[in-house]
Amino acid sequence: MAEFRMPSLGADMEAGTLVLWRVRPGETVKRGDIIADVETEKGIIEVEVFEAGVMDQLLVQAGQQVPVGTVLAMIRSTNLPGAPAVAAPAVTPAAVGPRARSSPAITSQPPPPSPVVEHRVRVSPLARRRATELGVDLRTVHGTGPEGAIERADVERAAAAPPVAPAPAAPVTPGTPVTAAPSGMRRAIAAAMARSNREIPHYYLQRRIDMSRALRWLEAENRQRALQDRLLPAVLLIKAVAQALGEVPALNAYWLDDRPQPQEAVHLGFAIALRQGGLIAPAIHHADLKNVDEIMAAMRDLITRVRAGRLRSSEMTEATITVTSLGDLGVETVYGVIYPPQVALVGFGKILEQPWAEQGMLGVRPVLNATLAADHRATDGSQGARFLEALNRFLQEVAT
Repeated sequence: MAEFRMPSLGADMEAGTLVLWRVRPGETVKRGDIIADVETEKGIIEVEVFEAGVMDQLLVQAGQQVPVGTVLAMIRSTNLPGAPAVAAPAVTPAAVGPRARSSPAITSQPPPPSPVVEHRVRVSPLARRRATELGVDLRTVHGTGPEGAIERADVERAAAAPPVAPAPAAPVTPGTPVTAAPSGMRRAIAAAMARSNREIPHYYLQRRIDMSRALRWLEAENRQRALQDRLLPAVLLIKAVAQALGEVPALNAYWLDDRPQPQEAVHLGFAIALRQGGLIAPAIHHADLKNVDEIMAAMRDLITRVRAGRLRSSEMTEATITVTSLGDLGVETVYGVIYPPQVALVGFGKILEQPWAEQGMLGVRPVLNATLAADHRATDGSQGARFLEALNRFLQEVAT
C-alpha cells in the first residue's frame, strides 16, 4: 500500500482543509491525476497523485482540516498496466513539494472510508472577495456552479435577499482604534517572509541591461504575428533567466537539511498579483526546455488559472527559483525576499530610456535594472555576478 498524504503547498503551511474527493474507493488512478481539492490560506488547490494504482481507502472526510503530512488515503499498487489490483509491499510515499514533513503514525485499523458526499463547497476567489465586500456569510449561500461551487452571481443573489437581523455586536470603547484582521493569504505571506528574513542571509546584486537588441527583435517578431499570438517582454526575461541558470546551476536549488540541494529541472516560479490582493508564484515547469511561444502559452495559462483558483499542487510546490517583475507598476529596481526553501530570486524593474555610453559614444537606450537576491549559505557574490553576466548575454542574443 502507498500512502497519500496532505501535501505541503507552501513554505509555512501547517495544515490544509480537504474540500472534496474527486475519486471513489476502487477507482484506478495514474501519476498526475487530480484526486482531491485542498484549501490553503492562498486558495483552493487541485492536488495531484504521484502513485499509480487503485484507491483503496479514503481516510479523511471532506471538510476536515488536518496537519501537513496526515495520511489522507491509501492507494493499492498494481504490478503491471492492466493487471488486476493486488496488494503491494509498503512503500515510502513521494513527498509532494521540495520538502517532506513528519506525520502522525497510522493506527493498525484505519477509520472507515469517508463518504464522497462533500460537506464543503468550492468558492471562486472572485465570489469570496465579493462576499467580503457585501458582508455575505458564505455558509448561507447556495452555489450553482460546477459541483455546487459558489460563484459571484450566487453571492450577489444572496446579498439581494431580505436581510437577517444580525447578532448584537460587541461594544467598542470610544477612542479605541478598530483594525481588520489580516486575510489568510496575507498571514501566509507574512509567515513565509518572516521565516525568510529570519533564516536566510540574503545578499543582493544589481545589473543594468541594455534592452535595445531584445526589444528590436520583439517588435519585429510581433509584427509578423496575430494580435493574440504576440509576445510580452516578460517572456524574454524568463527565457534568459532559465538559460543563465544552465551556467550557474547553484542558484537553481533548495536549502534543505542544512545544505544546498541543486535541482536538475528548472521549474521557474513566476510571481502573479491577485486582484483581491496578495500574490502567488506558480511554477513554469521545465522553463529551460521551452521556447518563447511555449513560455508565453504557459504564462497565459497560469495567469488565467491563478485568478480562477484552479492551480495544481505541483505548480505550487515545485518552483526552484522565482522571478518577479514590477516594471508595469513603475518600479525601477526590485529587491526581493527569497521564498524558502529556494535559494534565489530574480527581480526586474521598468525598462526606462536612460543615458548609455558605449565605445566612447553617449546615447539613450532602453535600460532594465535586473537584481538578484541570493542565499549566502548556498552561493557567493562571484557566482551571483556570473549569473547576471550570463543573463545579460542571453538578452543580447535573443533567439527562440
